[in-house]
Amino acid sequence: MSFGPNSRSGGGGAQKGGGRRHENNRIYANPLPLLFVEPPPSRIGSILGLLGLSLTRVENPHCEGIFDPVTRSVWVSNPDHSLILWRRGFFGKGDLSRSEPSWLARQINIRKSGGKQLTSEEVTARRRAERKQFKLDRARAIAAVAEEAETIFATEGRVIQPALSGPAIPSAATWKPSPQPVIEDSVPEAPQEEGHPDEEEALVDVEHLQLTLQEAFFFLWNLDCLTVLDPNSLNPMSLDDIWLAFQRADLPPVIPPSPSASLQFDNPFLINYVVYHHYRSLGWVVKGGVKFCVDYLLYKRGPVFTHAELALVVLPVYEDPEDQISSSIQLQNSSPFAWSWLSTINRVNSQVQKTLILVYVTIPAKSRLSPDVLLSPACLAHYSVREVILRRFIPARMRD
Repeated sequence: MSFGPNSRSGGGGAQKGGGRRHENNRIYANPLPLLFVEPPPSRIGSILGLLGLSLTRVENPHCEGIFDPVTRSVWVSNPDHSLILWRRGFFGKGDLSRSEPSWLARQINIRKSGGKQLTSEEVTARRRAERKQFKLDRARAIAAVAEEAETIFATEGRVIQPALSGPAIPSAATWKPSPQPVIEDSVPEAPQEEGHPDEEEALVDVEHLQLTLQEAFFFLWNLDCLTVLDPNSLNPMSLDDIWLAFQRADLPPVIPPSPSASLQFDNPFLINYVVYHHYRSLGWVVKGGVKFCVDYLLYKRGPVFTHAELALVVLPVYEDPEDQISSSIQLQNSSPFAWSWLSTINRVNSQVQKTLILVYVTIPAKSRLSPDVLLSPACLAHYSVREVILRRFIPARMRD
């Protein structure tokens, strides 16, 4: 795959957290949950190497999650499993965090340092609060200048144009947030009993890692490192049961007379999984792209190393147009879209230096395949993916 001019691979501007680069390389050294452990060099290993054999063993973490049909995701509640899945490939998202499950670390920072050591979520929240306060202070200053001009006109008859800049109007370069007042609690502290020191209550990690259905099935089908539990009985689900449950999660609840009665070739889970599997198999880190009005974002190594280089918009295409007319599913972007919509998304991603890719997924025709094909993942072989790289045309820069 070729990259557009907005690709930032290897660029110095794409690096994030230069001081922690070596630490991140150590923490996120493994791209997948599976580890291939090589034994120390030995004579036996050398002989086996000559014969094309190897003593390398595979370490499987065997993580566990619970299928939640309401949110159409898999919840991983074990903190150790969540840490493994995030640090080995950036899978999932913390339900109380922006991406990495860091709720417990934030709470510990608040207790130990009184909020001095901030996590990324806390830094973002403080920045947004300061930006909001700056806008209020600026609006208040402009209103005061306008009121002063009206007073001068009413008393002296002179017309003064209210200034939008100057010493009295705060600017982004000179404005500083006012220190928060310290409110002292006047309620006296309860006396502590002798022999019973005041021990802080132990923190309980209430956050879980939320995997999309595409991520969960990628673990199940390709890596075999995730066990999905039934939400009602908490018993492990078989691969066939998971395959059918994930497809029906995007469909209205019905009671089908046969296992394949409610399954359709244009199921959103199938289309999104085809795209997810395609790019994960090519080595990309695939994350959601709602923030930039796209379906997926592609990272070369992960969010802690570089910004996303590519933005994907999934466009389903029916092999037989009659299937779209008779289908009960209204697929997003399956009908022709306006050029203004495409230009808007392209401009948004161009401004943040991301190359926009239109991913066309061809849906097989029902006339040539039996619905029973959907009962197993073998049906994915009948789907195809085509990619179109879209570049924004700028006349001033592309006159040649």
